[in-house]
This record gives sequence, C-alpha cells and structure tokens, in this order.
Amino acid sequence: VTAQFGQWSFGPQHGFARIIRWNLEKAPERLPSGDVEAIFSIMDSEFTRSMWNYPFRLTYRLILREKELHFNIGVYNPSKELTFSFNLLLHTYFKVPDVRRCQITGLHGCTFIDKSREGAIFQEGRDVVTISEWTDRIYQNTPQEHIITNVVSGRKMRIQKYNFPDTVVWNPWVEKAKEISDFGDDEFPNMVCVESGHVSSPVILLPGTAFEASQILQV
Repeated sequence: VTAQFGQWSFGPQHGFARIIRWNLEKAPERLPSGDVEAIFSIMDSEFTRSMWNYPFRLTYRLILREKELHFNIGVYNPSKELTFSFNLLLHTYFKVPDVRRCQITGLHGCTFIDKSREGAIFQEGRDVVTISEWTDRIYQNTPQEHIITNVVSGRKMRIQKYNFPDTVVWNPWVEKAKEISDFGDDEFPNMVCVESGHVSSPVILLPGTAFEASQILQV
C-alpha cells in the first residue's frame, strides 16, 4: 500500500501500488545458500503522476527461506528539488482455521486508532489481542515482533518488522464482508490481517534520499 493508506481524494483507496503492474527486475533465482530471491520495482509514470505528481522509485525484494519469507522495501526520491510524503503498508492476509481462536501478541499497552469507532483513540489493555467482531485498528509505536497463534495447521506465525512503527489489525466480520466486492461473505472467519506499516504519520522523503523498511514472516 502506497502512497496513501485508506481513503484518498486524489486516487483509489490505499493508493496505486497495489493496482499497477510491477516490473520484474530479477526473476526468482536460487542463491548459493538455497534461498530463493526475486526483485520487483515500480517508478513514476503518467498514471501515477496524474494523482501524485512526484518522481519516485520503489523496489520490493523477496527472499524465501525454508521457514521464513523476507520482504524488503525501498523508496527513493530522485528529485533534486521536491520533498514528498507517503504512507507505506504491507497488506498481509493470514489464512487461519478460525479467527476467533487466534491470539496476537506484542500490542499490550500500545495506543491505537479504532477506525470501527470513528477514529477514537484507545490504549490496548489486553496481553493478547483476540478478534470477535469487526476490527479495524492502527496500533502505533508497536514493538518489532508479533506472534499470531493458531494460524494454518495450528502453527504460530512470527512477524518481525524494521522501520515500520505501526501495526494494523483488520477483520471485516459479517456485515463489512458483505460490502467488499472481492471478498466472500463467508470468508471472514478464515483470515486475519496483521500488517506492518508507516501509516499513522507519513514518511517525509527529502530530495535524493531513500527510505527502507522490512518484514520477516517465520513459522
């Protein structure tokens, strides 16, 4: 998700990165370590400049290991004059047998924006977060690690993130699922989004500078 998280008056919800075709910079290749690496990229075009008039380059590097998946994102501002700001989010959906049995760690004590309650701000008091209703929250200044229990086959999923200060937790539940055209009405019990991002405040990128962030998923 870039350059905008959520509703955007200049373009589609969650920006343009998820709806345009990416360039394959490096086809999947097996490294000497046995890992598999692939690199994708996008840059400004007539389409992106029609809604966000800045030059940019974004690279997305994936590394698949035996029990890990690494996501590395870089955003570069090639301009000599223009500073721009943007949001960035990895919109990760996890398949689960029953979202009501999942527990999410690493959010205790964190302040969150509750979008299901008109953006009201609360502090998380639970040691582990569970989901039993429509949930749409932006947790701020979260730790670098979260664990989701009871994902596929009852496993634990460890999320490690770097330079992503926020964590979004989302499940549309019954009524909201019906409002999403590309989401099945009965699919909400079998998924949860726990998303690493920089969304409660924007990244400010000066001319000629770059921003990098990453995430590791480990089973």
